[in-house]
Amino acid sequence: MLNPSRTADRPAAAETAYQHTKRLILTGGLPAGMMLSEGEIAGQLGLSRTPVREAFLRLETEGWLRLYPKRGALVVPVAPGEAEAVVEARLLLEAHAVEALLERTPGARQALARRLTAIVARQIEALDAGDLDGYTLQDSQFHLELVTAGANSLLLDFYVTLRERQQRMIALSMLADETRGRGFVAEHTDLVALIEAGDAVGFSTALRRHLHRAHASGETDAR
Repeated sequence: MLNPSRTADRPAAAETAYQHTKRLILTGGLPAGMMLSEGEIAGQLGLSRTPVREAFLRLETEGWLRLYPKRGALVVPVAPGEAEAVVEARLLLEAHAVEALLERTPGARQALARRLTAIVARQIEALDAGDLDGYTLQDSQFHLELVTAGANSLLLDFYVTLRERQQRMIALSMLADETRGRGFVAEHTDLVALIEAGDAVGFSTALRRHLHRAHASGETDAR
């Protein structure tokens, strides 16, 4: 007879293994091309291999892992051309959202600028503390705020699907050279100033330069 408590705990254990492994992939803790075993993750979390196996299957479905029977799981590298595709999609969505925002009242742009300035401050705090994970999350939040401000729920839903790829590429870039973070923060500050000035064209130009610099370095480091 099955133990009801153990049966109830299994989905939670699988979710824990899933979240833990995915976070390591997105932050660069598990490098692209690395072979990973169920036993490693099970040992880190104090779990059996069964929930880890379930987590690995889920991550394979999402494209983060490639499973090889009796050998382990390969951390899937950033695909050639993926960075460029993500940049173009993000550029369209973020620039459009800000353009739509700037067509509304000045108060709307000022409110967004305040939220973005607070995020930039948290990025600086994370860099000063050497907190790469915290920095990457705030970087992602900065750009999510831009799309959210466009007030288009369909475009926002699509953008969210790109967010994890964005996090991984920024983390890879930062792992290669943490000094890049200061440059990215300066560029964020410039983007905020362009929003405050109501300069949609200048914002789009600066955003394109910023995204290409951030993602291109992440793709190069992943290869």
